Amino acid sequence: MEFELSRLPRLLFGAGTINQLPGLIQGYGKTVLILTGGRSWATSPWWPALTGQLDRLGMDYYRESVNGEPSPEQVDQLVADYADKAVDVVVAIGGGSAMDAGKAVAGLLRVGRSVLDYLEGVGPELPYQGPAVPFIALPTTAGTGSEATKNGVLSRHGSDGFKKSFRSELLMAREAIIDPDLLATCPPGVIAANGMDALTQLIESYVSLKQNEFCNTLGEKAIRLVRDGLIRLHESAGEDADARGAMAFAALASGINLAQTGLGSVHGLASPLGAFFPIPHGVACGALLAEATEVNIRAMQQREPDNPALERYRQVGQMLCGSHFPDQQTAFNGLLKRLWHWTEKLQIPTLAQYGMTVDDIDLIVANVSPSSMQTNPVRLTDDEIAAIVRARL
Repeated sequence: MEFELSRLPRLLFGAGTINQLPGLIQGYGKTVLILTGGRSWATSPWWPALTGQLDRLGMDYYRESVNGEPSPEQVDQLVADYADKAVDVVVAIGGGSAMDAGKAVAGLLRVGRSVLDYLEGVGPELPYQGPAVPFIALPTTAGTGSEATKNGVLSRHGSDGFKKSFRSELLMAREAIIDPDLLATCPPGVIAANGMDALTQLIESYVSLKQNEFCNTLGEKAIRLVRDGLIRLHESAGEDADARGAMAFAALASGINLAQTGLGSVHGLASPLGAFFPIPHGVACGALLAEATEVNIRAMQQREPDNPALERYRQVGQMLCGSHFPDQQTAFNGLLKRLWHWTEKLQIPTLAQYGMTVDDIDLIVANVSPSSMQTNPVRLTDDEIAAIVRARL
């Protein structure tokens, strides 16, 4: 029953909570920098409603969009553009990319250094000591749970690519507003990829070497909500209000849990896949989850039959299928059948659809994220890691 939790934001969850955003912004000062995702937010009814309220409050506001996963160069440019604007608070509205950029920009506006100085495994990896501008997170997708984590993930694509974290508890959002109604504007493809990302994070944190009873209790509720909500939300194209609430909660829980427990082989592979190829993070997770789960289970059965994660996989199978299975193997079969079915039903793309070939497998294996692999419930061989990727081409 021993566990340790890192700091969390103040969480405001529920339909209509977006209406509290102007008042929260005003509480930090007069000038706000708002980072949004691509084009959808600026054309939604929420944007004019927000700016109208900020105008009435006499606030100064700037908006910048983050198209795709943020790069170190994009973050540094945003910091340079707004360092002299006396920004009192940074708000990120969008998916995980907007959240990641928001944390990094808020962390650097008052520091005067490049984000490359702090990225793990890239530059000098200086310890981040702040000060950070207050940061407010407002997710419009149900996937990454980035509103509840302390790291901003930045990417550089190409042959010298990487996907690394700028990580510090000082980057944690002060406030996080999770309004399920914002999911109503998500396209089905985004719902599918982000939902599979959230499910991956819930499963990997549940079987992690650092799992704990606090996170497991939260994760069990969230896994059942994914079971009941993901397909409904996808099929309704965001119209099902109950499914929106279920998936918004599940994504938040997945972010809380991953921040405490670490992840596993899917995220270990998603990092280089997203660095060397234009594969969205949620797509990578969705493409790999069923195969990686099968490889993990088989590796433990062959080499570590007493590994307690096998029992946790059994429990995941029962929760995700809503059934009691008489033995572990039957539960594993049910779990894998459900994961493969969802991968197909949600039309998750294969890795080959993003230009990857069998000749690229060695490059991916050589660059798996060590931080994620360290908490995978079993140490996989390079051949097993390669087999996961090969099966999803």
